[in-house]
Amino acid sequence: MIVFDLECVNDHTFEGWFEDSKSYEKQQEQGLITCPVCGTASVTQKLSPIAVKTSSMSTPELRARASHDAMIELGAKISDFVEKNFEDVGSNFTKEALKMHYGASESKNIRGTTTKEDDKVLDKEGIAVLKFPLPPKSGNDDLN
Repeated sequence: MIVFDLECVNDHTFEGWFEDSKSYEKQQEQGLITCPVCGTASVTQKLSPIAVKTSSMSTPELRARASHDAMIELGAKISDFVEKNFEDVGSNFTKEALKMHYGASESKNIRGTTTKEDDKVLDKEGIAVLKFPLPPKSGNDDLN
């Protein structure tokens, strides 16, 4: 498997997982790769520079700290993306998701909260939900 960073003409960035680079090229030629945010098939591969400098990461403590910092940064990026691109429906999440699922309202990106009972209803109705905790807002250094 290979992972590419992709970007659509509307500047939405996302990952694509492919069996190999030829699989990516074939799917791209057939217009099968689309942006999960806006649906456009006008998608290009972005450069994904990754560098590992082992000399400054010589101790397990330094490597753990770097990993921790990277996780915090990734969590903040995900949180920022969700806040900018998903409507906050709060505790009405299940109700709104069901309305969209059954066509009673237009589909859109939403975020909110659910209870364990809500989760059971969504699962029973076949509605996939991605749950993750949002990190504290900047200025709160509880995680550091």
